Amino acid sequence: MKHDGLRIASYNIRKAVGTDRKRDPDRILRIISELSADVVALQEADRRLPPRRPALDRKALRERTGLMPVEFEHGRDSLGWHGNAILVRPDIKVLDRAHFDLPGLEPRGAVSAVLETGGSLIRVIGVHLGLLRQSRRAQLSQLSEFLNDGSDIATVIVGDFNERSLSVGLGRLRPDFTIFDAGPTFHSRRPTFALDRFACSQHLKPGIVGAMTTGEAALGSDHLPVFAEFSTATDEAK
Repeated sequence: MKHDGLRIASYNIRKAVGTDRKRDPDRILRIISELSADVVALQEADRRLPPRRPALDRKALRERTGLMPVEFEHGRDSLGWHGNAILVRPDIKVLDRAHFDLPGLEPRGAVSAVLETGGSLIRVIGVHLGLLRQSRRAQLSQLSEFLNDGSDIATVIVGDFNERSLSVGLGRLRPDFTIFDAGPTFHSRRPTFALDRFACSQHLKPGIVGAMTTGEAALGSDHLPVFAEFSTATDEAK
């Protein structure tokens, strides 16, 4: 499928356990492939307990989706960090990467990758925020500190924000980011809450935004996958 701009998707795959209670990595790979995304942020991509093995096989990921995981230096076989992973097309160059813990009652973390594509730089940060709003606010404050590095890179924060309200709870990002969603994504069988969201810096212009509701999406996980297309100011000027 052809599309304009850079398509970034997000999917909480619940360790490949579907709403039918079956663990089916092949089904998740089919859904990821159908997203036709350039970059995909995954949540719950690794088993929770040590040694935190990946829910998806790396070789199968490449063969079935055409995407490759950004590798992080953490000494684990995990796809990412605290279940957060970033998949990219092979022709997208990874210039920098980072993984770090986030505060809160539950173990949480984030992953970041600076990517070069089409002559432009973009930083993608994958997150899975905590269940408590107090924890989410602390996590967003730490994310803001991480981003306050003096660089001026177009940035998208994407993932399972775990915030049910559309009006409060994410204010720490609003001074510098536009926050938007693709409509309700949880629970996938009867979507009610827009937990899966995007936050983009002012360098970026979002285009088409959507949630996958067709095919196996309602079965693959308790979340629906979401996607958004982005263009930069440079793209607009061409």
